[in-house]
Amino acid sequence: MTDAAARTPSLSLPPGFDVLADDAEIAPTVVRALADVEERLLAGLSSADELTHSAARHLAEAGGKRVRPLLTVLTSLLGDGPDANVRQAAAVMEMTHLATLYHDDVMDSAPVRRGAPAAHEVWGNSVAILTGDMILARASQQMSTLGLEGTRVQAETFERLVLGQLHETVGPQEGEDAKDHYLQVIADKTGSLLAAAARLGAHFGGCPESTVEQVEAYGEAVGVAFQLADDVIDITADSRVSGKTPGTDLREGVPTLPVLLLREAADAGDREAVEILALVDGDLSTDEALAEAVAAVVAHPVARRSWEVAHAWAEQAKQAVVGLPESTVKSALISFADAVVDRRA
Repeated sequence: MTDAAARTPSLSLPPGFDVLADDAEIAPTVVRALADVEERLLAGLSSADELTHSAARHLAEAGGKRVRPLLTVLTSLLGDGPDANVRQAAAVMEMTHLATLYHDDVMDSAPVRRGAPAAHEVWGNSVAILTGDMILARASQQMSTLGLEGTRVQAETFERLVLGQLHETVGPQEGEDAKDHYLQVIADKTGSLLAAAARLGAHFGGCPESTVEQVEAYGEAVGVAFQLADDVIDITADSRVSGKTPGTDLREGVPTLPVLLLREAADAGDREAVEILALVDGDLSTDEALAEAVAAVVAHPVARRSWEVAHAWAEQAKQAVVGLPESTVKSALISFADAVVDRRA
């Protein structure tokens, strides 16, 4: 990467986007655009009020991969590139993402986010929730300057984010398939914002509507693939690599795909699955019990099948952009889709 990239470590490219760094024409454009997005992001989170300023910038300053603004910048390069409108939309996408993190961490009682104490651990639940609300308000204000399309996309996306969290909280309704419910939740909670980020980049980059729709479909599918992989990694990751204790979702009773497939297998008469579910549904408060349940789930074919589902969504993402002309941007999109399901942490 260029010297500029080296001076902006928070903007380093996530896995899968390495191909951008090898393109001498695109790399400086991406670095400059993301540096400007970062400035817009921090400015948009700033306030004369000391508490608001500190709380709103807390997670942004803690780091993050900035995948959503990168995707906005990247898809704009399929057209005229990242002008001021593209960069503004990219900043809004990250602000919207940040707003959801403040709320999610309160609901999940998460103690840490991005290696720093979660906002509610520092300032309490009320301040964290109100900070998330304030960030969303700022994001909406900034997007409103870009016209009706940007405002519509952001509003509809935030509605999906909220509905995804709501439906995850209440669980599937009577007669609703649990696996379909789960997939819709992660499409809303993760896929929708990546879809919006990709769409807005192409839209403000002046791409034809066919391209806008292609990258929007890509963003949705790659978001689902990413979350599916995260959920499988929760039970399969090496703690020495990930830094996390495997089975966090199991301990918290979160119904991720491996467990849902396990329940399907048990309902179909798989006696081993029934025995494993007895462990999963039992008392997982001790590390020993959790480790036993994790090992049992990983050893069952549902772990492999879960990876297959994640890879299928990554393939769907790649197919969404297969019709785009060959370019570094297209190569980066395809590489990222592979990277989200090839990681192990």
